[in-house]
Amino acid sequence: MSSIITVYSLMITIFIYLFTIAISKKYPSPFTTPVFLSTVLIIGVLYLSHITYSQYSIAKEIITELLGPATVALAVPLYKNRRIFFQHLKPALLGIILGTSLTIASAEIIGKMMHFSNEFLISLSIKSITIPVASEVSNIIGGNEYLVAAFVMITGMFGAMFGPLILNLCKINHPLSRGLAIGTISHGIGTAEAVKEGEIQGAVSGVAMGVAAVFTSICIPNILPLIL
Repeated sequence: MSSIITVYSLMITIFIYLFTIAISKKYPSPFTTPVFLSTVLIIGVLYLSHITYSQYSIAKEIITELLGPATVALAVPLYKNRRIFFQHLKPALLGIILGTSLTIASAEIIGKMMHFSNEFLISLSIKSITIPVASEVSNIIGGNEYLVAAFVMITGMFGAMFGPLILNLCKINHPLSRGLAIGTISHGIGTAEAVKEGEIQGAVSGVAMGVAAVFTSICIPNILPLIL
């Protein structure tokens, strides 16, 4: 029975994702972004099918295993466009460091203004790094793993849905700048959206995601105790 549920869950996940890609192309909107729309539809289908998260988790783990090769594959467009990246290496690194620092600082300032608990503030501080890294950093700084996962997902989802729109409104059109902004703030989920814009955006977003994760994992355990 469990194997049937796993196969069913895999097929539903793949079908819904392909469906949402088609919908997003025909009706482009932040709310038809595949990552967002497919998440909503999958939750709905699982609920109607009376499939619990623990039953679905086997299929989820199979799909998650593909994230490794998919992430490594981002190196291909980066290699193709390496000259463009290295031409802008200094401003790119400065942008990642400043962007990462500002997103941490703004989250903590807003959290303190709203009188959030220390556990909430700690978990909120690592919302812009990818979940595998955020989970490890959370164990070091004493964050709540469930809050961390929720904040990381919400941040990535928001970036994927509204990041390109905000960049358009700000008239930021350079592919390298767009990739840096999305990858720095919205990690892997945003990078999946950046890849759709072009090779340069996707490759640079992947690099930004990695550098931001390294920078955050080094700084947060040392700086956060001083802030709190």
